[in-house]
Amino acid sequence: MNGFEIPQDGTMEVIMNKSTILIVDDVDINREILCEMFHDYETIQAANGKEAMDIIAAKPEEISVVLLDVVMPVMNGVEVLEEMKKRNWIDNIPVLLITGEATTQIERDAYRLGASDIIKKPFDAYIVKQRTRNVIELYYNKRHLEEMVEIQTKVLRKQAEELRHMNDHIIDVMSNVVEFRNLESGDHVKRVKTFTNILAKHVAKTYPEYGLDDNMINIITSAAALHDVGKIVIPDGILLKPGKLSNEEFDVMKSHTTRGCDVIDMLGDIQQGEYRRVSYEICRHHHERYDGRGYPDHLKGEEIPIAAQIVSVADVYDALVHKRVYKAAFPLDVAYDMIINGKCGLFSPKLMECLALARAEFEAIVLNSQKAE
Repeated sequence: MNGFEIPQDGTMEVIMNKSTILIVDDVDINREILCEMFHDYETIQAANGKEAMDIIAAKPEEISVVLLDVVMPVMNGVEVLEEMKKRNWIDNIPVLLITGEATTQIERDAYRLGASDIIKKPFDAYIVKQRTRNVIELYYNKRHLEEMVEIQTKVLRKQAEELRHMNDHIIDVMSNVVEFRNLESGDHVKRVKTFTNILAKHVAKTYPEYGLDDNMINIITSAAALHDVGKIVIPDGILLKPGKLSNEEFDVMKSHTTRGCDVIDMLGDIQQGEYRRVSYEICRHHHERYDGRGYPDHLKGEEIPIAAQIVSVADVYDALVHKRVYKAAFPLDVAYDMIINGKCGLFSPKLMECLALARAEFEAIVLNSQKAE
């Protein structure tokens, strides 16, 4: 047993699993006095700072506290503190300076370098033991709190990942329902997500001012699956009409942008924060155009959220290069030229530059999908 009173909650039992005190002093009698004072502990002695550093390096996880003299040969106490700070040991191993040479400057240097306490000689045995105990408990509680925070962080990350997977599953199901009603195989959504991811990465690299980090790119890619979710409420007679829509029918078709936002609002319990915001922006604004001639809000230029701009290009590209009920597939070079030249509405010049960078990747995906058909 040690000289500490052990709480019923077992706190000190954990502390005493690491109960070795390193006593560093060049005077033999001083070391012996401290060893006798802490006879209930395992103690290790070092006659100078160099010996102390070698001991800590060999068993850093076993040292619960260092009682350190200042004036010593080979390496003094301040130099030990400097080296411990450099090696990041001071964050896990508390150091108490026990010295008769503690000038104001030495005290300032010691605290600056991370010393937990300074005890001046001659000292009272009870006070030394109590202050040592307090420091050990303080460091234990610090480590325990850090461990608890780390554990809780892992739990929250796992829950967030599970929620993300659930969101992705629900979104995939809903988007596949839309594709099924639209007589598509469901591959349209997958391709749009792929095109979106590729294009977003080029935008992030070429135009960092948009602030698209990896996390935001993943959010945009996943949310892209919801761009046409509003079509779930469009009547079949309009959604599947092979010919040109009348003005009235086109107005109904255009409403899939705002009706899709209603669907996203209903998903509020499973969509949170940035994911919900980006999903909403994509769904509502993926038919806006850079010159303000899109719908539903006739946004212009950078009024259009960047996520919606990216998905808009991806969606139009996929629609052009694949067969739909109302048209045949366009050749890849024709589809590319149509987008670049504004035949499908005007897009941002920045997005067009990024599309040019992504062109080879886009065309490779289309060619691979055609081979698989």
